[in-house]
Amino acid sequence: MRRVALALPAAIAGALLLPACGSSPDGVNDPSCGKPAGTSSSALPGNPSDPKTDGVKIVGAAACPAFEVTNEATEAVTYTITFQLLSSSGAALESSKQTVPSVKPGQTVQHAVDLGELPGGARGEARRVKIIKVRSVPTAEAPTEAGPCPPSGVRVYVDDGDAAMGLRAVGLHLTNCGTDAYRLNGYPQLQLLDEGHELVDSVRILHGGDTIATGTGADVKPQPLVLRPGESARAGLIWRNTTGMGSDPMDAPYVRVVAKPGADAVMVTPELDLGTTGKVGVGAWQRDDTSRPAPPVPRE
Repeated sequence: MRRVALALPAAIAGALLLPACGSSPDGVNDPSCGKPAGTSSSALPGNPSDPKTDGVKIVGAAACPAFEVTNEATEAVTYTITFQLLSSSGAALESSKQTVPSVKPGQTVQHAVDLGELPGGARGEARRVKIIKVRSVPTAEAPTEAGPCPPSGVRVYVDDGDAAMGLRAVGLHLTNCGTDAYRLNGYPQLQLLDEGHELVDSVRILHGGDTIATGTGADVKPQPLVLRPGESARAGLIWRNTTGMGSDPMDAPYVRVVAKPGADAVMVTPELDLGTTGKVGVGAWQRDDTSRPAPPVPRE
């Protein structure tokens, strides 16, 4: 199996200063990104010259948060970075998730941290930004929920899932955005990968959600499906986050999905926190009755 060496870690701890509205990283000069009301940028604590941390760096030290990403891999990579905004006292305000698509090998890009959807009060109070998680996938395998239709003619992505009493359930979705019918029959093929994008081969992948728990909706028997353009299918990923004695907990943030034999692989991030269970259940593809035939979106 091809292994992808990606530079960014799964999580980066530590609070970083909100950077200056400076030398034109993407969006940094947006007029909506101004000095917080009633404060002075000179009151901001910290050191603006913090070194680059595994490919991510906060640039500057004033009112407009911006960040820099350097791709040290050998292929184009799409990054998703989760920020935690902090007040001057260090209190957590809001989190913000931002995707940086298709950074070329060796390329460095700068972007403003997007504060546009934050409540006004949180935006005004924000003084520091903390990078709490970085996820990176090869752009050729990046999931798509909207926008131009991929060359494969289908979009594959995961939802936010549900968690209760140690039981986890995440939906895997496939939408036919092409011009031809798309046929499915059986279970999606999965490969689990750890934070370093290395294959996790110690976890059993079981067919059927009922191999983990009953009543998950992921226990239907496989049946042939024909998806017309605009129609969708779904499958469930089911696991438990329970920890026992004698072994270390296993996390597999990434899952490489092949919808059917011969299909293009897509790398999704369901954040599998498997504890010490050593297994995950996957349901068969089933029709998503909420989808309807629709005009196809032009392909990329």
